[in-house]
Amino acid sequence: MEYAMSILAGLLFAIGVYFLLEKQLLKVIIGTVLLSHGAHLMILTMGGLKKGAPPVLEDYISSYTDPLPQALILTSIVISFGVTSFLLVLAYRTFKKTKTDRVDQLRGSDDD
Repeated sequence: MEYAMSILAGLLFAIGVYFLLEKQLLKVIIGTVLLSHGAHLMILTMGGLKKGAPPVLEDYISSYTDPLPQALILTSIVISFGVTSFLLVLAYRTFKKTKTDRVDQLRGSDDD
């Protein structure tokens, strides 16, 4: 199962980098979202995909699931949601002001 998750994380990283290199702002935002999801899968895979009881200390439970990767991913999901919201607002404001979403047209001219 870890192999499939690693391949999926790598695929998300590859597609995310491809979208980051695009010239439209919306595709750049989609690229950052895909990169963050790839990072979430990578953290989850590195933590180990184990089945076990919740990490509540009881005498009869012998195997526990490590809660640290889930806590890190939950924090990362919240941060990536905030960053995505901020990027969407910036892209919207940029489009409203300049009437374009292409990065190469946002550079301005040499006179500016």
